[in-house]
Amino acid sequence: MSPVPAAMSLDVVQRRRKWFAGLVLLALIALTASVRSVAALDGEWHEGVEALGLAAIIVAIVGRAWCSLYIGGRKKAEIVDRGPYSITRNPLYVFSFIGAFGVGAQTGSVTIGAIFAVATFLVFLRTVGREEDWLAEHFGAPYAAYCARTPRFLPNPARWRDAEELIIRPAFFVRTLRDGLVFLAAVPVMEGIEHLQSSGLIGFPISLF
Repeated sequence: MSPVPAAMSLDVVQRRRKWFAGLVLLALIALTASVRSVAALDGEWHEGVEALGLAAIIVAIVGRAWCSLYIGGRKKAEIVDRGPYSITRNPLYVFSFIGAFGVGAQTGSVTIGAIFAVATFLVFLRTVGREEDWLAEHFGAPYAAYCARTPRFLPNPARWRDAEELIIRPAFFVRTLRDGLVFLAAVPVMEGIEHLQSSGLIGFPISLF
């Protein structure tokens, strides 16, 4: 892994990730507005996919908040390897992928939901690499051992280990919860786009399900 420049602190990496992720989300929503899935013509299918997407968004918000109880802003101070961090090294990102699928699924299309999830994964992949470089440089062998036993993304429930006690930092919990609510805020935006599409004002139909 290439070392993270000294000037590139973990805070800077994460701040840039948020800005870039926001821009990509806006681009995806704009792309969504330009096309109209034929799945929208099937009311039952459409409503079912929307409901699945909303469930994914709720899972993402709750899951990210759950992760924050364990990480609590301690990422730069210690290796957190309990709770969700015992089964995957990046549970916050995993729940973000789920939330991104949920946002895309509000179009009534599983395909668009998958595109949102894959795009989010690709955006965060470079950020994860930079974070791992920083952690490897600062924690050395203990972090290498953690990487060896814990998957990067795909959770392995067999590796679960819980903490005996948690030190909760309310400010971090609230900030993580607030960030997660962005997924929920996308629901009325998608509904507005859908209304404009059904009126024939924007978008052209394509065969996506």
